[in-house]
Amino acid sequence: MSLRYAARTRPGTMVSTWLNSLVSGTVVSNAGYFAGGKNAAGAVVATVDRFAFPADSRTTLGTGLSSARRGVAAMANSGTAGYVCGGSTGSYVATVDKFAFSDDGRTTLGTGLSAARAYAAGMANSGTAGYVGGGFE
Repeated sequence: MSLRYAARTRPGTMVSTWLNSLVSGTVVSNAGYFAGGKNAAGAVVATVDRFAFPADSRTTLGTGLSSARRGVAAMANSGTAGYVCGGSTGSYVATVDKFAFSDDGRTTLGTGLSAARAYAAGMANSGTAGYVGGGFE
């Protein structure tokens, strides 16, 4: 089975851990990424899953988030990198993790968000800038 907007089916691969809290995702032309959340036992996770669109296959990145968290915001600079911002580890954080699409490598930005927050929204004007707004501080 595959995830298609018209068919409303779900991929047979599913997300590697059942996430019963908010996760956030970003999409590039050939893959979608989902990061963080909570598993069925209630533990916050650092998992980052990559779904390849042509094959509807899932890969769990070895790097993961810099810390386990949920309620993150995400955005992408199409074709270059995805950013996972803020979230909650139990406390709100200002961390911004950058994932390079070329090798799925992660770096953690030294600047971070202006304030620790979770459940915010992320958006981007690809190639120009990314924005994070709202959420809880």
